Amino acid sequence: MIDSNLATEAGAIVLNSSARAPETARKWLADVFRQHSLGDDYIGRTVVTELVTNVHRHTDTELISVRLILRDGYTLVEVEDGSDELPVVHAEDDTAESGRGLLMMSMLVEEWGVRTLGNGGKVTWARLAE
Repeated sequence: MIDSNLATEAGAIVLNSSARAPETARKWLADVFRQHSLGDDYIGRTVVTELVTNVHRHTDTELISVRLILRDGYTLVEVEDGSDELPVVHAEDDTAESGRGLLMMSMLVEEWGVRTLGNGGKVTWARLAE
């Protein structure tokens, strides 16, 4: 987890949980990367798509908050929702039609995790590789 005193929020957006939310988050992240000259946004777009999709598909949360935080040479993507249900990385299963997203995401990022919020809900975060 990062010390928020040393971090800069590059941007934030609140989305209604819907099938369109991942696309909206992906486009928003690309715009923030461009505005801050952060370079290639492919991994960031992949991460935010996975995290927002998981909230939409696996929780009953109505609103999803997404933040992009800059700190000392790395970028952090945070996705907040109102559910206490924690994301689960599933074992590899060649016969499954879904369930690989977090496993693939974990291979793309430096680290990721979840912090629960005192008032309910959680923030799932991912530190993008430099």
